[in-house]
Amino acid sequence: MTRHYNFCAGPAALPQSVLERAQSELLDYQGRGLSVMEMSHRSDEFVAIAEKTEADLRELLQLPDNYRVLFLQGGASLQFAMLPMNLLGNGGSADFIHTGIWGKKAIAEVKRLGFDYHVAASSEANGQTAVPRPSALKLSDQAAYLHYTANETIGGLEFDYTPEAVRPDGVEVPLVCDMSSSILAAPLDVSKFGIIYAGAQKNIGPAGLTLVIVRDDLLDQACKAIPSLFDYKGMAAGGSMVNTPPTYAWYLAGLVFQWLKDDIGGLDAMGAINARKAAKLYAAIDTSGLYSNPIVAANRSRMNIPFVLADSRLDADFLSEANAAGLLNLKGHRSVGGMRASLYNAVPEDAVDTLTAFMADFEQRRG
Repeated sequence: MTRHYNFCAGPAALPQSVLERAQSELLDYQGRGLSVMEMSHRSDEFVAIAEKTEADLRELLQLPDNYRVLFLQGGASLQFAMLPMNLLGNGGSADFIHTGIWGKKAIAEVKRLGFDYHVAASSEANGQTAVPRPSALKLSDQAAYLHYTANETIGGLEFDYTPEAVRPDGVEVPLVCDMSSSILAAPLDVSKFGIIYAGAQKNIGPAGLTLVIVRDDLLDQACKAIPSLFDYKGMAAGGSMVNTPPTYAWYLAGLVFQWLKDDIGGLDAMGAINARKAAKLYAAIDTSGLYSNPIVAANRSRMNIPFVLADSRLDADFLSEANAAGLLNLKGHRSVGGMRASLYNAVPEDAVDTLTAFMADFEQRRG
């Protein structure tokens, strides 16, 4: 079997060594005579898997002791509802920085649920090609927290700074961040955030798991009518096992964390690899007469790189030939068109080298 290079935005590529280990343990996990998929989530075997997974994540992120790690279901999109339910129990406004489709969806969910909200800054005026500068950020007087999306997966727009969540009266409020497509891609100072959340299917593991990192002091801010499975405090107290969790996805996430630690060498090393990968692809785009990327250089995503061809009539041929060359899932999101190469952690540097060589050859022949 030949494995191809997968540039999908999610569910995304997984490290081959992780897949091979999972394959070797699929029928019989460490001599237990059954698969992880068949284990009780309360068995000693699975509890040990869960505890090691969290410990490895804490080590990778150098996570402070006053943060809880939750392994939840529902995808990052469910957090659009869970966040205001957990943080607006004492009133106030959910403030947002709007930089793309995922930020827009988060705002829409808060509005649908009837909570107060405020857009503290937006990149709509520049066509979402640059994030608002810090001076443009204007929180409301009632802000209870500030939410932003660190990396907009679809538009390829990434923050080059960490916002300061300070109201006009000088009160600092929790900073909440959707890091679905950027967590674990480079070192991260978690202490700057109140809550970080991320869908697993990009840099963490397979779809079905959602990671939420929440500071202890925010576990008592929930609305009274919150469903029990939405309550961060209850989920933290129950070790994310108030109901049956996505056990196999949790196990695979643990294998990815071990890969990052043992095979890659941690997040400093991973960040350097990701910087090289992105630089190679942007260089190929910028030196081309056929390809272009609209994002301001400072806000270009390391993880999701959209580009368009000067002649859109070539799009279908580009994708067909790329697919035949083993370069998969390069079609851009339907809302923006063009192409998109997602360079998550498990996408090897060789994949980028192969893609840029293909792009140069295609331009020479068809550009």
